[in-house]
Amino acid sequence: MLSCHQKIIARCLELAENGLGFVAPNPMVGSVIVYDNKIIGEGYHRHIGKAHAEVNAIASVVNQEFLRESTLYVNLEPCSHFGKTPPCADLIINKGIPKVVIAASDPNPLVAGRGIEKLRNAGIDVITGILEKEARFLNRRFYTFHEQKRPYIILKWAQTLDGFMDIDRQNNEPAQDNWITNDALKILVHKWRSEEAAILVGKNTANNDNPKLNIRYWTGQNPLRVILSREDDFSNNLHILDQSQPTRIYTRKSKLNSSNLEYISLENDSIPSVMNHLYSSGIQSIIIEGGKTILDRFLNLNLWDESRVLIGNKLFKQGLKSPKMLLNPTESYSIDNDTVLIYRK
Repeated sequence: MLSCHQKIIARCLELAENGLGFVAPNPMVGSVIVYDNKIIGEGYHRHIGKAHAEVNAIASVVNQEFLRESTLYVNLEPCSHFGKTPPCADLIINKGIPKVVIAASDPNPLVAGRGIEKLRNAGIDVITGILEKEARFLNRRFYTFHEQKRPYIILKWAQTLDGFMDIDRQNNEPAQDNWITNDALKILVHKWRSEEAAILVGKNTANNDNPKLNIRYWTGQNPLRVILSREDDFSNNLHILDQSQPTRIYTRKSKLNSSNLEYISLENDSIPSVMNHLYSSGIQSIIIEGGKTILDRFLNLNLWDESRVLIGNKLFKQGLKSPKMLLNPTESYSIDNDTVLIYRK
């Protein structure tokens, strides 16, 4: 059974998740204000560059005098520095809030305990570590970026019941005639894309499937398209070259950039080097959508955080075998006749 503090922090996490896909590279944060055992204010960080959760929660309180006898709950340590907005820790102090309950500390070096320290130095009673594991999981992209110095990496592919992810290409059959999963899962995949900063495929997938790698069945911002192609030998008229959204191609050949199309030539073009370059440019998360060679390279390097496997209710009998996961799924669920398996390290 959850304690009172845990119940309120759980509500903070629930509020915070509303910011998924809208606040990155900032973390998702929710805040609740309690007075006399009653919630009198709530808020969450709605959009990058806009007011933080604590600001919105405090602003929602009708009688501001109650703040001097209230407890503010928040799932992440209040910021202590000037960014796009003023420090939330300063606002909490100025409003005279006597107690703050925090789920987890902020790994961002600009904060990293300074917010908690500032609150305590002002005489505020600060409690930390409430539902910390759950709070870190919610902001797993943010924590991975700051603690491991790389993007949070999600592998994703679809496969048939008999374990194939593509047809036998020797017959030159078009990929669009052999869609593996149902239309409902198309919507889910586009929702997933809206939640990540970038999406990556290899040259073969770009040439064979001609994907758009954008969001068409969901509302949100298109991810940065990332293509790995050592030789840059693309077919003509590919969607990835249409300059309709930001696209980055990692290749050994130097080439002039154009609008929304950037060519990056790395001395070491290994996948870890590409991830390092994406980290250095502020990419906090990336979803890898294939093909098999690229997916296997990430798996063999053990360079992934989450794998999402869509199993369509059909058989190919022959073709390209899907990657193999060597651990049990963390969760699974069905949508119509198809199945989604989620693996987390």
